[in-house]
Amino acid sequence: MRQNHHRRQTGITLVELLLVVVIAAVMAAIAIPSYSKYLTRAKNSQAMKDIAELALAIDRYYTKNSTYPATLADLDGSLPTTDPWGNAYGYLPIDIDPPPVPGAIRRDKDMNPLNSDYDLYSKGPDGETQKALTAAKAKDDIVRAGNGGFIGLASEH
Repeated sequence: MRQNHHRRQTGITLVELLLVVVIAAVMAAIAIPSYSKYLTRAKNSQAMKDIAELALAIDRYYTKNSTYPATLADLDGSLPTTDPWGNAYGYLPIDIDPPPVPGAIRRDKDMNPLNSDYDLYSKGPDGETQKALTAAKAKDDIVRAGNGGFIGLASEH
């Protein structure tokens, strides 16, 4: 007796391969924006934490010296000086003699100064800022306002 064994060749067809590529592309299209938003939130949180830490060091400096430091470099060298995007944190002592030029002070949507002691902020992901928080270049900044009562996105203040 003779038995016929038919061997069936196995492999991937072009249609199956295209289907796998399409599924992978759809998954990437969903995952990449989500991951990007996650990174932005993580960097914003890091900047807020850094600003809170710097504010604490500035307040300790004031307690010790009865004046605010002229620059962030006057603080402890172990503190962060650049934000998560690689830009230097902005700092302006306001409660000093002589006071800074009024145009140098950052302002909220009602054009009131954000702080009466010192300004401390990150320029955000775009690395650009403007004095008024309502300006387009300032909306992504991470700011300290209300003499430390608020630390967060300028667009949320």
